[in-house]
Amino acid sequence: MTNKEIKIAYQECNSLDQLDSQDRKLADAAIAAIATSYAPYSNFNVGAAVQLEDGEIIQGSNQENAAYPSGICAERTALFYAGASRPDKSVVKIAIAAGQNGVLCESPVTPCGACRQVMAQYQLKGGQPIEILLIGTAKIWKFAKVEDLLPFTFDSI
Repeated sequence: MTNKEIKIAYQECNSLDQLDSQDRKLADAAIAAIATSYAPYSNFNVGAAVQLEDGEIIQGSNQENAAYPSGICAERTALFYAGASRPDKSVVKIAIAAGQNGVLCESPVTPCGACRQVMAQYQLKGGQPIEILLIGTAKIWKFAKVEDLLPFTFDSI
């Protein structure tokens, strides 16, 4: 038996002002998408914004349903909408932000496992890494590719 180790690298900023203009625009779009969240059960509002290879930004937000788990996360809303409306365009970045009672969370919120797998599929489809920005008021994390959040993706089909 051989012991192995996985390491990831990511960048951390302390404020939106430390992002370059392109990342700032995407982060602002994710934060704005929080306002369209429908979360009457959890009161946890999430917004996501994906940037396509041509620079277009598509937003999504979480949508809950009384028939749990029939709702959908913000990340998948944005990615599926991008895939359905712009199937010929690759996703190059995604930003995710969350808040409660109109207040952005202090720490970044990480995507659930299902959203990570969907991001991996869109990365595979696009043939290039998808950068990930996780937005909080006290810090922002930036990952270079989906494998940094999901090192063992399901791709065995």
